[in-house]
Amino acid sequence: MLQSPIRIADLVTVAKERGYNALALTDINVMYGAVEFYDACLQANVKPIIGLTLQIPGIIMDEKDYPIVLIAKDQVGYANLMQISTIRLTTSELTLANLKQYLTHLFIILPPLAEVNDLLLQGRQAEINQLLTHIRQLGVASDSLKIGVDYHSSAPLIDMLSKLAADNQIALIADSPVDYIDGSDYFPMQVLKAIGAGDKINNVGTLSKQVGPYWLRPAAQMDEAYQKAHLQATVEQIDSLVKKCNVEIKKHQPKLPAFDTPNGIESGVYLRQLCEKGLQFRLKHNQITDTKPYEERLERELAVIHSMGFDNYFLIVWDVINFAHQTNIITGPGRGSAAGSLVAYVLFITDVDPIKYDLLFERFLNPERVQMPDIDLDIPDNKRDEVIQYVHHKYGHERVAQIITFGTLAAKQSIRDVGRVFGLTTSQQDQWSKAIPSAFHVSLKDALANSQKLKNLIADSPLNQALFNTAAALEGLPRHYSTHAAGLVLSDNPLVKLVPLQDGNDGLLMTQYSKDYVESVGLLKMDFLGLRNLSILADALSEIKQVTGKSLDISAVPLDDAKTIQLFARGDTTGIFQFESTGIRNVLRRLHPEHFEDIALVNALYRPGPMQNIDEVVKRKTNHEKLTYPDDSLIEILKPTYGVIVYQEQVMLVASKLAGFSLGQADILRRAMSKKKLKVMDQMKSLFLSGAKNRGHSQTVATKVFNYIERFANYGFNKSHAVAYSKMAYELAYLKVYYPGEFHVALLNSVQGNPVKIKEYLLDAKSMDVAINGPDINQSPATFSFQNDRIMFGLASIKGIRHDMVSDLLAERTQTGEFKSFADFLNRLQPKYRKVDLINALIYSGALDTFSFNRSELIAAAPEFISSVELSGNSMSLFKALEPKMPHKPEMPLMQRLDKENEYLGAYLSGHPTERFATLAKQLNAKSTNELVVGMTNIFVILYVTKVKIIRTKTGKQMAFVDGNDQAGEISVTVFPNIFINNQSWLHKDMVILVQGKVEKTTDIQIVANRIEPADNAMRNSQPVNPASKWYLRIDQAHDRNDAFHKLTQLTSNFHGNVPVVIYESETKRTWRLDTQFNLQSGTLISEKLMAIFGTKNVVYK
Repeated sequence: MLQSPIRIADLVTVAKERGYNALALTDINVMYGAVEFYDACLQANVKPIIGLTLQIPGIIMDEKDYPIVLIAKDQVGYANLMQISTIRLTTSELTLANLKQYLTHLFIILPPLAEVNDLLLQGRQAEINQLLTHIRQLGVASDSLKIGVDYHSSAPLIDMLSKLAADNQIALIADSPVDYIDGSDYFPMQVLKAIGAGDKINNVGTLSKQVGPYWLRPAAQMDEAYQKAHLQATVEQIDSLVKKCNVEIKKHQPKLPAFDTPNGIESGVYLRQLCEKGLQFRLKHNQITDTKPYEERLERELAVIHSMGFDNYFLIVWDVINFAHQTNIITGPGRGSAAGSLVAYVLFITDVDPIKYDLLFERFLNPERVQMPDIDLDIPDNKRDEVIQYVHHKYGHERVAQIITFGTLAAKQSIRDVGRVFGLTTSQQDQWSKAIPSAFHVSLKDALANSQKLKNLIADSPLNQALFNTAAALEGLPRHYSTHAAGLVLSDNPLVKLVPLQDGNDGLLMTQYSKDYVESVGLLKMDFLGLRNLSILADALSEIKQVTGKSLDISAVPLDDAKTIQLFARGDTTGIFQFESTGIRNVLRRLHPEHFEDIALVNALYRPGPMQNIDEVVKRKTNHEKLTYPDDSLIEILKPTYGVIVYQEQVMLVASKLAGFSLGQADILRRAMSKKKLKVMDQMKSLFLSGAKNRGHSQTVATKVFNYIERFANYGFNKSHAVAYSKMAYELAYLKVYYPGEFHVALLNSVQGNPVKIKEYLLDAKSMDVAINGPDINQSPATFSFQNDRIMFGLASIKGIRHDMVSDLLAERTQTGEFKSFADFLNRLQPKYRKVDLINALIYSGALDTFSFNRSELIAAAPEFISSVELSGNSMSLFKALEPKMPHKPEMPLMQRLDKENEYLGAYLSGHPTERFATLAKQLNAKSTNELVVGMTNIFVILYVTKVKIIRTKTGKQMAFVDGNDQAGEISVTVFPNIFINNQSWLHKDMVILVQGKVEKTTDIQIVANRIEPADNAMRNSQPVNPASKWYLRIDQAHDRNDAFHKLTQLTSNFHGNVPVVIYESETKRTWRLDTQFNLQSGTLISEKLMAIFGTKNVVYK
């Protein structure tokens, strides 16, 4: 990596164009690209030659590493290359002699610019003979050993090499390196190497014009160059070598390790035993009396699993999950299509009943399509290593490995790296970064097309042009390797027989092939995903047990709990997995879930494809649009999603119900539709229409239904995944409802060091009436905890306090007891922690409030007290004589206290000035600063003003930029002249204001005000509304219902209040109350606007 700008696909394509019939890849020490190279060559009808350039200490000149090129003749040679590369990357000291057993079935080429050349140039002929003899003594036959010669070399050197080869009866072979595809790629290669070495290039202008010699010249030109150097025989040696090299990298299904069953019983039999035992538990635990569907489904699944040879796979996964559960490691309820398997459910691999939720086994494992099952396991992120080490220990070091992944030079990274090599300053780098749009996966080509800033920057100078061109040439190349976030591979044999390896993390090996290629060469990949939210769930359960003394079986909580479902309906989902974003909360409030399936539905809908169906589903669910079905036979399938296909499983069930497809066939249809495989779709459509006809449906109905599922299939989401992940979210929400203190403690501990999230979660806890206490030197553990019905900050939450100091403080407190006074605390503190800045951090955070002095007094006294303690040499009697008097000072002002709390804790604890306006905030549905999203209009925010900056516009008018904060964070408000002129007399620092406006973003998010007033005034002017008062609105036949609701929604966003809205629909004689998000203000203005929408006789306020 970072050695050459060559891309494999480009190399093979250009080589073919330039007349090559064979191509060799010999990367230095590694085989990262071997499979990709092999596949690309076969596709282009070019013969792939698999090799390796081994860098090892010289045989004679062993103080330096030299290259030796190894080329595989056959399968044994390819296997030897994998062994050699693995040994090279997992062994610290290596010589060629150490590799003796792996040097067979290989061509060994001593390349130009290596040890032989150095010895020749130094006149050490006799030692060259020793070197060649040494290699032969390792068992390398003369016809397998070659000396490489490059036509670029000088004539005297070529003559010396020719004589050396003749004297030792070793063939010379043409060996001209190809470091880049075209000569003009020389400069990008130099930049790439400089990136890797961390160097700078000073002469960019000169070097960028250089053309390099080691490019891929046309084959005919290369032949001619060797002929001119009288080396035609060396080219013939290449032809001979190519004919003798025949490596096939075989692709096949992964070969599963055999699971070690008790007493050696057959794996299929043992799997059945486990499943039958698990099924009995599930039936009894879930109080299921109709057992027949479960027994039949289990029988069918086990038969398919056995026939496809996957018994061992399920046992391996079960064993891992069983280990986790035996060691009290919580696991996720399922991920992906695996939740559609009853076998997975009864083995406790998943925790979702597939029959209850209409989840399909064939979506997971289709007997009509050969595929590996894919079960991904979710594990708490702080327990993942423990599970991986179990697998490592069970299957053995040589049979388990992590999977490599490659980070590439993306657009901004490429510009940044090239800029660094070009010597750009930080501010110049920032200019480039800002000129490239921050879109996901943006390319430099797209950036250039869409950014005028970038065009201007490139046009500024030739250096900038060179920088951009070079960055574009390097974009997408591998930059570094790392470990795949989740994957492990397992094999029944040592992995090195199928894949080259290197050292990974935590004592494990790592494959040199990335995830797509390890599977293609026959390795079983398993994903162990570390999930933060599972850690939160486990920590919350642990906190609950500590507080209540009881263990809560979270997987057994009822999924129809009214309070939990109502939490989702309100969109009160801060801290809830997959339901935290503003967007999905809005969908929750609009759809208003009434049962668990609705929660899963929202989860499925809020995805890039299915999002298109949100409006339609919401209208149907809230009775704003009539439920319709393409055919009455499909009502049962489509009713849970209000007549709209949302799930992939529904596509399969519709095809099965209407056209008689097997679920395996239906899965093939679903895949064809989602991947737009037109040929397969045409075939399946014919089968669908004829199947529907055989089941008594007309051609019209069959065509209508096929078109219907085709319309939705592309946007369908995997129901198994939606249900499983929604169950995890529901479990978190259940804890939030019934154990809000413990839940928020777990949440807060997951975001230590993130002040934005800490503020958000503390605010959420307060909204649920959970009391918050700052840290206490005598009560706080290291982390957040729930004590005496209050959340207490941990000592490790205090910025600037070292972890070892926290550990030692807690140990001292446990051993000797609570600290009785400020003086006692300092005396018992280890001298290395007796520093003013550390003590001040404790004081400002409130951790020392337990002593009977205010923070101003403690801050003033700390230096003198520390000095007295140190002078007394830990002698309490001497300290008594030296103890200074505590000065009497008034407590520091509230805002200073808050500023310091925010600085050291990332939160405001002493009571933020905006808190007393909570009632006003509720009335106006005011947003917290952390809830603001670009594009919001007419929102209210209540802020404490920290700064007012007044400027003049170009026309001479005054306007202001107001900085303010609330309990959640900070925001800037732009007050234009038309607003400022009416408010400048009272607007000043250190006051609380009410702002109404829209949310925009330039550099940072900000509010553009269309109204501001003192919050005190707004509080006085807000008229308390009789809680019994409501707006009653009638929709008659003269008014379009959809149009009325659209206008009502707009009105609500502009005039949200606390008066509920009740709708009566004349046509259906149905009455219902709208959700609180549709609450309006009262008054004549609102009445007039409602009458304009619904008609003068259709609006009543009472």
